[in-house]
Amino acid sequence: MASEHAKRESLRAFKRQLPLFASDSSESSASDFLIRLGQISSTREKLKALLESDLDFHGEDSIYASHNFHSFAAKFPPQLPRLFIHSLTNPGDTVLDPMMGSGTTLVEALLERRKGIGLDIDPLALRLGYAKTITVDRNKLREFGNKVLRKAYHYLSDREKVQRSLSHFFDEKTKRFIDYWFLPNTQRELMALVLAIQDVTDKIARQFLELTLSSIIVTKSGGVSRARDLAHSRPHLDETKIPKDALDQFSFRLKKNLSGIEESTADGIERLVIKADARSMPIADGVVNLIVTSPPYANAIDYMRAHKFSLVWFGGSVTELSRLRATYVGSERIGSMVNDVLPKFPQRVVNELQQLDQKKGMILRKYFAEMKAIFSEMFRVLREGSPAIVVVGTSTMRGIDTQTHHCLADIAARTGFDVVGVPRRTMDRNKRMMPARFGAKTSMIEDRMHEEYIIGLLKPALPLRH
Repeated sequence: MASEHAKRESLRAFKRQLPLFASDSSESSASDFLIRLGQISSTREKLKALLESDLDFHGEDSIYASHNFHSFAAKFPPQLPRLFIHSLTNPGDTVLDPMMGSGTTLVEALLERRKGIGLDIDPLALRLGYAKTITVDRNKLREFGNKVLRKAYHYLSDREKVQRSLSHFFDEKTKRFIDYWFLPNTQRELMALVLAIQDVTDKIARQFLELTLSSIIVTKSGGVSRARDLAHSRPHLDETKIPKDALDQFSFRLKKNLSGIEESTADGIERLVIKADARSMPIADGVVNLIVTSPPYANAIDYMRAHKFSLVWFGGSVTELSRLRATYVGSERIGSMVNDVLPKFPQRVVNELQQLDQKKGMILRKYFAEMKAIFSEMFRVLREGSPAIVVVGTSTMRGIDTQTHHCLADIAARTGFDVVGVPRRTMDRNKRMMPARFGAKTSMIEDRMHEEYIIGLLKPALPLRH
């Protein structure tokens, strides 16, 4: 069950919506809000009311339960999916995030005692989804973690064994990557931890410990690589950086992550983490009660640039990871183009961009075509009369605002969705973890990522037959 802390966070989030329903909101309670919202019988009107509420969640605590297990770019605040999950579904209902990312929706679904399904093709996202939603004895995990630390120190004392493992663990291209971004001593420390974790036979414990290791590499600040701030930005080599001791950092993160296990436990609640593409979901028709998701930005954040820093330590090669990266939605690899007809507005934006840059225009068109396929799949798996929440940001390409929110809303409408609303929300920059600033000059990505939009959709219910 959710912890008292998580429940308090939920109530605080609901209190922010009270002005919609009560003129004297300062005297109202969170329960009053839930009662008033419950009086709205129409799912569409309830969704409309939620979309018109304050969805910024500034100052809210976003690191309860397992939400702080690992850094991940562009995470939305957990209060956002929780609000829609709590208000638009019932315990036991099925909540889907077809582009799971850091697993925020999945965790919130479990805390609200809903069945959670998360899909993704990114290896780190899948590891996050598994590890953040495990149901396991925290003391058992602590024992495994302490054993790993003892073994790692033992392996580290055998310099020849660790060095030999380093020589055989990576292919030539991946080893060049490792040598560029990690100092020799750090490589030995990480290799010792990898060897110790490989000895763990319990699959769930090993997944948790691998994620803990990843969290000291892909991190918001500090970290054990020579890169500046992998959680926010594209990697930049910092030759002045003194990486932290990997074993010390692992011990620190282990304690921190263990503290979130109890809060995130949801015994008896089903969750599925599936390696699958949102463009072709392995889910039956009409079985999902709610979708809450945040698709990749068009031409903005390259997740694999940072993720490969930890994935190579779990056996991924730079070549394989780059090949996988090219298949992601929003990637800059054009590949085979989809010739589906777009609605007028997104097609006009594509045409305007193509006049300035043919390749960029093709990349944007590919993104819209991919999102069209995703909306079609979302429509298929949702039950009739069920909602979908899509959190998106816009992108600036060659100085043109792509107005992604309006374009995607038009594409969703063409798919058959009822577009209930597209409100704007402003972001807490440090929490949404967008590309960071280095030096006085800001990047184009940073300039435009202070806000995002929430597309509220509804799959219409078929009229009753007489």
